[in-house]
Amino acid sequence: MADMNTKTSSGLPFMKMHGLGNDFVVVDARVHPVEISPALARGIAHRQFGMGFDQLAVIENGAADAHLTFYNADGSTSAACGNATRCIARWLMDECDKAELHLTTDRGDLFARDAGHGLTSVNMGHPQLLWNEVPLAEEMDTLELPIEGAPTATGMGNPHCTFFVEDAEQVRLEEFGGRLEHHPLYPERTNVQVAQLIAPNHLRMRVWERGVGITLASGSSSCATAVAAARRGLTSRKVQIDLDGGTLWIDWREDGVWMTGNTMHVANGVFTSEFLASLT
Repeated sequence: MADMNTKTSSGLPFMKMHGLGNDFVVVDARVHPVEISPALARGIAHRQFGMGFDQLAVIENGAADAHLTFYNADGSTSAACGNATRCIARWLMDECDKAELHLTTDRGDLFARDAGHGLTSVNMGHPQLLWNEVPLAEEMDTLELPIEGAPTATGMGNPHCTFFVEDAEQVRLEEFGGRLEHHPLYPERTNVQVAQLIAPNHLRMRVWERGVGITLASGSSSCATAVAAARRGLTSRKVQIDLDGGTLWIDWREDGVWMTGNTMHVANGVFTSEFLASLT
């Protein structure tokens, strides 16, 4: 297998990881910087002609332990990706034998820690609750938007639109999420969640990610949903969220929104020079 710290002339090393089935290609660019173009990201993202991912993450040197940059499957960038942050944090903690990390992203400073029992926690920062922080196209109360279903808007470094429904399984998410992603109230598009309260402080959630589509899990979406549920008085600030790929535990504390769950480092590999050249 390729050493992720060695970029050879024959290709580009990468790792494949997932958090509850929310899957990522990770490139360690700390030793050998790599420029990710939209075309390269889209090519790697293709599940038949490339490797396939929900997000591509690049690890770079920075003022903290590492800086992370995220790309969606359509080649666009995202300031935040909670599950990828957890996966990379686990790998970096194992690499440097630390129990806590300080990471930076376009979202800002994020802090990660070993939660024990194979779980990893990341503080995703304070939620953005004002209309111009999410951002929305015009000034309004973010608690209940003037959209059918009265969803809640939340920013977690990326925009979110959360609908609370009686039965999340019955929502035709492919049609529903694809339409709402491009709603005119969201100038930067939005992630869309449908959430159902199934027990006190226990939610079932399904997610449509902007620039990706339906995913088995989403960390930032889980954080946004937990914040929205607490704001609407449906739950406390500490909740369990069951997604298609597994369970996350969200705790909205005074220092930010903490997310805890499992991670998986699936494999190491190398993108061949032939494949990379085909994307330029």
